[in-house]
Amino acid sequence: RTNDAVRHGLRMASEGADIIDVGGESTRPFSDPISLEEELKRVIPVIKALSQETAIPISVDTYKSEVARQALEAGAIMVNDISALRFDPAMGSLVSEAGLPVVLMHMKGTPKNMQANPAYEDLLGEILGFLRQAVEQAVEIGIKRDLIIIDPGIGFGKSFDDNLRIIKELHRFSHL
Repeated sequence: RTNDAVRHGLRMASEGADIIDVGGESTRPFSDPISLEEELKRVIPVIKALSQETAIPISVDTYKSEVARQALEAGAIMVNDISALRFDPAMGSLVSEAGLPVVLMHMKGTPKNMQANPAYEDLLGEILGFLRQAVEQAVEIGIKRDLIIIDPGIGFGKSFDDNLRIIKELHRFSHL
């Protein structure tokens, strides 16, 4: 599986990818979390190999600080956290100390329950408020604002129509 993932990453690089995002835990709706050990086993060898074989920046897609720490040591240069630093209290300080970019994503609930009944009174207002607060908390712990990337979380705790509306009104997120 590692070889397949590395081949896929290299193919992405050859096809013009700007970033390769490596994750080892599925966050599709209703998915179960995996152990730290299993996630490390899945991502670290892939990141090590890709970082040696391509100059394309590598991101680690995880909400676990230990996975992020080892991934950064293996060659990743960015953290993509679906929890916006909420699930692991050590993630924020790790990212801050590393001085690397971080993706903060909006998600209603967890992957296990996010699609159970996603409902919003004010879809864009709630997502914008969540992301604004996530950015401010990240800045408070020392992450530089220009290293923060926001993700409205299309497909993560949203209905099909919600996703279309987010895409249609994506410009409303640019001020963040």
